[in-house]
Amino acid sequence: MRRPSYGWAVVAAAFTLMFVGFGAAYSFAAFFSAFQAEFGAPRGHVALVFSVAAFIWFAIGAPAGMLTDRFGPRRVTLAGALLIAASLWLASRAQSVGMLYATYSIGLGVGIGLVYVPSVGAVQPWFDRNRAAASGIAIAGIGAGNFAVPLLAAWLIEGLGWRAAYLALTFFSLVLGGAAALTIRAKTAFHRHAALPGVTLGAALRTREFALLYVGMVFICIGVFVPTVHLSPYATDLGYSDTQGVTLVSLIGLGSLLGRFTIGPFADRLGRRPSLFAMYVGLGALFLLWWLSGGAYAVLAVFAIAFGVLYGGCVALFPTIVMDLYGPRAISGIIGWLYTGAGIGTLLGPWLAGAAYDAFGAYEVPILAGAAFSFVAAVVILPLLKRAHVREKAPTLGRG
Repeated sequence: MRRPSYGWAVVAAAFTLMFVGFGAAYSFAAFFSAFQAEFGAPRGHVALVFSVAAFIWFAIGAPAGMLTDRFGPRRVTLAGALLIAASLWLASRAQSVGMLYATYSIGLGVGIGLVYVPSVGAVQPWFDRNRAAASGIAIAGIGAGNFAVPLLAAWLIEGLGWRAAYLALTFFSLVLGGAAALTIRAKTAFHRHAALPGVTLGAALRTREFALLYVGMVFICIGVFVPTVHLSPYATDLGYSDTQGVTLVSLIGLGSLLGRFTIGPFADRLGRRPSLFAMYVGLGALFLLWWLSGGAYAVLAVFAIAFGVLYGGCVALFPTIVMDLYGPRAISGIIGWLYTGAGIGTLLGPWLAGAAYDAFGAYEVPILAGAAFSFVAAVVILPLLKRAHVREKAPTLGRG
């Protein structure tokens, strides 16, 4: 009887690390109103707390990936898990928005950067036939965290206040994240003297495919995090309760969870790059649905779930597309450098959306801008569809 691959334990560990890290990050929606009330800050300034954190975790992905290729994922992710817990504890003691930048934004950003790319990269070499599905399950931790932790945070804030809520999340992150980091393992640990096949980091960065993926990532991420930060205050502006607003953000997480589980197997059959193009177009269409919703809560709920499905599917496909193109040799480093483009887009999107609201008193401009940037991203990656199926059927690298 064949022994189950340890790769599935790596998938579970990666799922847990991303559940912890991104759950802490996306719980920001539950704290948004509390920060405005506590510090008297405009929405642009509060939104920038999240944007800076997201920019850092994507920017840190590049050096984190290279560190992982050199030292293995266990040490890197353990450092990240400890830093996430420390940043939440320090944020609970913040006395100004500036202190949130120094604690939440920087600490959480670096911590997530040290668990995100190393976890994603660790999964890829363990699988061949089921790579997209395994990657989707691992990255589904982001969607699960996005769904569950904002609701948990809202409940804690209501009962204990926002500072005590962050203390509770500190303990939660320390226990789960630490255990998961100690479980994760690189497949190269079993072949210490054998070089993995594939392209070096330097060679990958010089390819046309990398440039197209990178520019597309910048454009899609300008819009894709706007609902995560602003959908809740958008709903409260319409007269819905804080709980209803946070629930919409959690529905994005639920949709993301579904997308990461379900889109990968279809993309394996239909083609991963054509699937990515279709989801970019779909995200643009959903921004238009948000714009046309008229504030109806049922329509906003449908938008949130569908948006999460497509966003989650995109995130699940990125690592597999990188693996298709370049192989496992420098997988973490390549993914990390690619995600710096996501960092640029994320730094701009939520912050500029908040600034636009402060200037115009409404969200129409950032919503329409999100649609436009999504369609531009689809156009940018269109050349990648040529011979996509041929490249995705490259020689196999092992089974998991």
